[in-house]
Amino acid sequence: MSARALPLRRPNGLRVLDAFCCAGGMAMGFYLAGFEVVGVDIEPQPDYPFTFCQGDAVDFISRFGADFDVIHGSPPCQAWTPLNAYNHKSYPELIAPAREAMRAAGRPYVIENVEAARCELRGPVRLCGPMFGLRMYRHRLFETSFPLREPAHPTHTAVCTRNCYLPTSERPFMTITGGRHSRAWQRAAAEAMGTPWITTIRGVCEAIPPAYARWIGEQFLALEGRAAA
Repeated sequence: MSARALPLRRPNGLRVLDAFCCAGGMAMGFYLAGFEVVGVDIEPQPDYPFTFCQGDAVDFISRFGADFDVIHGSPPCQAWTPLNAYNHKSYPELIAPAREAMRAAGRPYVIENVEAARCELRGPVRLCGPMFGLRMYRHRLFETSFPLREPAHPTHTAVCTRNCYLPTSERPFMTITGGRHSRAWQRAAAEAMGTPWITTIRGVCEAIPPAYARWIGEQFLALEGRAAA
């Protein structure tokens, strides 16, 4: 079944607001856990597989966050990435404003960001691809308003291909970061991430593997006493 053919209604009847949604990696994970999902992003997101609203994410949380059962946000990470140590550009720092809006909405929340933003997050849990059987290393931090157990983190022993290169038997893990990539690389990266509906290089490079959100969503459902779908 393609992402476009997925039914929007889910058995649990719980809804997630997916703020700063990009192409929907987190959205798909929450969907697979059993949630209905609505995404919002300042930029158009033609690959987004669920209901999408274009607009300012923090404003949307402030206006509509209370209508959802869970709020997730992935504020832009460029201000904390190592690359910014070289380009010295000014990027919006939206973790704190997003948290404030989520707390004001009074709903359980999840905030995702890169490891370099740890100082901005409160007690985050770190997730990575091999925790979920994925052939790529991608550390991401998650601050949650509810308890979250960190799974065992396998040692990084598998060898990665260099960026722009396809995986091989000797180097089975992919390096998935920005650059000038081929269409074959984009498709392979999307497959490794578990995001086959994403059709752009930027989209797959910015995506969060759905397995991360599915694991978070299922833990939330267990805390709420609801079975995962």
